[in-house]
Amino acid sequence: MTSKKSAAQHSSGKSRAAQRAGRPQAGQVPPQPAPPPREPAASPALEADDRARLLHGTHHDPHSVLGAHPVPGGVAFRVFRPYARAVTVVCGTLRAELHDDGDGFYSGLLPGTEVAGVPEYRLLVAYDGTVRETEDAYRFLPTLGELDLHLIGEGRHEQLWQALGAHVTTHQGVAGTRFAVWAPNARGVRVTGGFCFWDGTGFPMRSLGGTGVWELFVPGIGEGELYKFEITRPDGSRTQRADPLARRTEVPPATSSIVHASHHEWGDAAWLARRGDTPVHEAPFSVYEVHLPSWRPGLTYRELADVLPAYVTELGFTHVELMPVAEHPFGGSWGYQVTGFYAPTARLGTPDDFKYLVDRLHQAGIGVLMDWVPAHFPRDDWALAAFDGRPLYEHHDPLRAAHPDWGTLEFDFGRREVRNFLVANAVYWCEEFHIDGLRVDAVASMLYLDYSREPGRWTPNEHGGRENLDAVAFLQEMNATVYRRCPGVVTIAEESTAWDGVTRPTHHRGPSGFGGLGFGLKWNMGWMHDSLQYMAHDPVHRAYHHHEMTFSMVYAYSENYVLPISHDEVVHGKRSLVSKMPGDWWQQRANLRAYLGFMWAHPGKQLLFMGQEFAQGAEWSEARGPDWWLLDPGYGAAADHRGVRDLVRDLNAVYRATPALWQRDTDPAGFGWITGDAADDNVFAFLRLDADGSPLLAVTHLAPVVRHDYRLGVPEDVPAWREVLNTDAARYGGGDVVRPDVVKPEALGRHGRPASIRLTLPPLATMWLRPA
Repeated sequence: MTSKKSAAQHSSGKSRAAQRAGRPQAGQVPPQPAPPPREPAASPALEADDRARLLHGTHHDPHSVLGAHPVPGGVAFRVFRPYARAVTVVCGTLRAELHDDGDGFYSGLLPGTEVAGVPEYRLLVAYDGTVRETEDAYRFLPTLGELDLHLIGEGRHEQLWQALGAHVTTHQGVAGTRFAVWAPNARGVRVTGGFCFWDGTGFPMRSLGGTGVWELFVPGIGEGELYKFEITRPDGSRTQRADPLARRTEVPPATSSIVHASHHEWGDAAWLARRGDTPVHEAPFSVYEVHLPSWRPGLTYRELADVLPAYVTELGFTHVELMPVAEHPFGGSWGYQVTGFYAPTARLGTPDDFKYLVDRLHQAGIGVLMDWVPAHFPRDDWALAAFDGRPLYEHHDPLRAAHPDWGTLEFDFGRREVRNFLVANAVYWCEEFHIDGLRVDAVASMLYLDYSREPGRWTPNEHGGRENLDAVAFLQEMNATVYRRCPGVVTIAEESTAWDGVTRPTHHRGPSGFGGLGFGLKWNMGWMHDSLQYMAHDPVHRAYHHHEMTFSMVYAYSENYVLPISHDEVVHGKRSLVSKMPGDWWQQRANLRAYLGFMWAHPGKQLLFMGQEFAQGAEWSEARGPDWWLLDPGYGAAADHRGVRDLVRDLNAVYRATPALWQRDTDPAGFGWITGDAADDNVFAFLRLDADGSPLLAVTHLAPVVRHDYRLGVPEDVPAWREVLNTDAARYGGGDVVRPDVVKPEALGRHGRPASIRLTLPPLATMWLRPA
């Protein structure tokens, strides 16, 4: 399912490296006339065990035997340069050619009478036909300090990406790149890449204490270099792995990591300063869900920045939600099988290009949400699976590790370093890319030990229950950390069960005994399933399914909800939103328009997937994207599709201008039924109220007939009502049964209220009315 690059494309044997080692590279100089090198005295012999471990890639501390070291009588130099013909040490004006010890090892002793302590020095490495002047990677101190290592060991490094991975830096006055990777089960780790012709023999890394972190500063290489880690497993075999914290990758199907340094200068300070002014629960929140690679196929991040903000602004959405942006090898996974958790997909450009897109959206006043996938990862043998030869990121128990639905591996949420990897990743996207919210995918699969597992295929927790206590603790830590570090950011759970307290604060215990998970919002999957099921019925049968549209109000305030019509509802044979509707083409569009009007008025925030805003008839395809041609004026039915898009624009405009529709989404006092039991009429009518009590009356009629003089109870303190939106308007493609004039209440009680109004209800339509 996932693409795998052959080892031959990313590594080469000694013969290939030897053939290419003589080619000029950066830092190479042609042979120069120079004072004849001094013949140094012999240095202490390299122990046979050290020699063997360096040759076989299993040395945990190469710096202890390579580089320069004070010894009795002077300074001993030892260099490991496979394929070199000669190596000379240069200390100021002193040049000393090292002795060839075989197998790529060179050594010598500079007497202490001429050199005080360990001097600064450079190497002249001679290959066939060329000489390369370079720094020695093994003369440098570690680039990670005690605090970094302590936090990594404790699983509390909230900016882990600044410690691990590849970073262009200047260390001890020398420019280069520092590499660090967590691989506690490895017998040895080397860094390899284009800079060494994919033969890492000469670049062994050192193990830093008991943290499991391996580190090496490689002078002279910078951004744009391809690299991987060559890991010697416990059984002695080797594997080349992409960097788990790589911040840039090759374009799939290539799999190398790329040394990256960001140069983007942000221009969204005003957005960030104000985004947290109003809690998300009390603010307008209307989301357009986008799959970036297919929204406008072929466009890069920077090209999308020229069109996506303008389109979203025109339609009036407050936010975009991006399906997973993190690097993934298989495009058909839509990004939900991630291998590069810290790298935006290279399919559309560089990390700075993605920052540019986010920046442009913010400057247009549009928030950016991102799908985040911490539940599982694919089994590709160049990525996280059995990373250092043993289960590391995945659970050590194969039954716990294997995800039964997707053939992937689940993270070991009980391991502190793995939790740290994921918590820091959530913070990374918010701090480094200014993401405004994370929609966390597949939360239910994380919360339950028996998720999609048959009896006997799972083990209860320590209390005998089915709850994954490790996952609960991880989600609580992630939410608490993100909200503490990133003001104004919101986390959203895609959680499909009745788990208690998904959006309750982590320190508030519920009836189940658990603290809340700490999310800001939760997708209301129940509302989505029930309402779509109702809409699929022929209107003649809807009276028997009336509860499917009203039941959501029984639990509407148990969590802070988003009403999602997402990509999942318009793929895999489920049909597009308009195609789910019964009847002929006119009725399908009318049903869709009425449904959208009902959705926008219902308590909760709303999300709509791309293509549904203009009634695309076909299911979404990641290869094709939305059918934009349906809006082409040359297409005969373009007006039908433009009408639905115009409705979405006006829904958002009225919604944003009407606090009653969003200010009290999580407060039961912000909603009141007028009639929720008019099943025979297929009518739903309710009030939404803002913080000052100002109402909006929403009436949805889902029968294909006109109902004249339909009486509805209303508050007596509103002297007159005016229609502010009607989905049956001609400009949306409806029959234009609208009410242009105001309607005044009569002192005739109805639906438990002292006053009532008479309306003409259009067929298959939603009306919104406000005080005149």
